[in-house]
Amino acid sequence: MERLKLATVWLGGCSGCHMSLLDLDEWLLELATVADLVYSPISDVKIFPSDVDLALVEGAVANDEHLELAHTIRRQTKTVVALGDCAVTGNVTALRNPLGSVRDVLQEVYINHGSPRAVVPDTSGIVPVLLDRVLPLHAVVPVDIFLPGCPPSAARIKGLIETLLAGKVPTEPVRFG
Repeated sequence: MERLKLATVWLGGCSGCHMSLLDLDEWLLELATVADLVYSPISDVKIFPSDVDLALVEGAVANDEHLELAHTIRRQTKTVVALGDCAVTGNVTALRNPLGSVRDVLQEVYINHGSPRAVVPDTSGIVPVLLDRVLPLHAVVPVDIFLPGCPPSAARIKGLIETLLAGKVPTEPVRFG
């Protein structure tokens, strides 16, 4: 049996989904016998590899780097999972959307309620460029499986991975659990 190439990705969110993944404790050691973790904030790999079997994508698409990475993940992955409510709906990350454009958000945060100097800092070239709207993953790229929850429990993540390891890969987008 060929080893599963597994990636976990953290876009705009709180990392709670990765914490649930880590809550799998000893089962992660079993998973390591059949899967290679090829990309993850846990392993600190910097370049998303090609020919990934399964990508668990946590978080919403909030900036230009997320947008580029989402497209790379979709191009280079067989099965893409929107993991958790931020990836599925935008959730907490999208709370800035009602404030309007990036310019409006920065005005509200730094000028109206933030900096005592009332100045928006120049971060050009230092941090990723924010998108005008935070988007759920499926608004940017096709998603194969939606696993909602804030965060989804370790048991649900394990159930999904076990189902996929058993060869039960959906042929159209599906909500798991």
